[in-house]
Amino acid sequence: MAIATEHTPKARRRLAWLRPITLPPPVNPALVKEAEERADEFGNGLSDAITRFAGSMTFVYLHVIWFAAWIGLGIESYPYGLLTMIVSLEAIFLSTFVMISQNRAAAKQQVLADQEWRTVQEEDRQNVELLALSNQILALTKEVHAFAADEHSRRKGPMPKSPGWDEPPVAPTA
Repeated sequence: MAIATEHTPKARRRLAWLRPITLPPPVNPALVKEAEERADEFGNGLSDAITRFAGSMTFVYLHVIWFAAWIGLGIESYPYGLLTMIVSLEAIFLSTFVMISQNRAAAKQQVLADQEWRTVQEEDRQNVELLALSNQILALTKEVHAFAADEHSRRKGPMPKSPGWDEPPVAPTA
């Protein structure tokens, strides 16, 4: 529901509860693109606005007032055939608008799922690259260690044993 501020005229504030709820714009780039693609379609925007209004308490209050006035003022006698027909037609149209909006919501969810899948695939590719780089770094480190050990043994004799890259560290004995 729209929030009235102190800067709006009184008549505008009184009718603020009749205006449909304004949703915040999407922040996900995939949803922004999808919203831009669908914004041109007049029927989709209309069905979303009607669905938002029909899903509000304002809609319920207006119907309570309408039914009470219809019955209280005696516009027609019981069993209220015209009222029943009007309400049935309204239900048919509202259910159609709700289904249109649900289809759009499903399309948005599909866009998000597709974007998430592409992200997962990219992360997987990056993880494979990082693992390959880590293995290359480990191999180079082992080669440098072996080269340093060979160089040391050529110059000063065998290198003292310390936990190396090829063997697990030995726990000190007491």
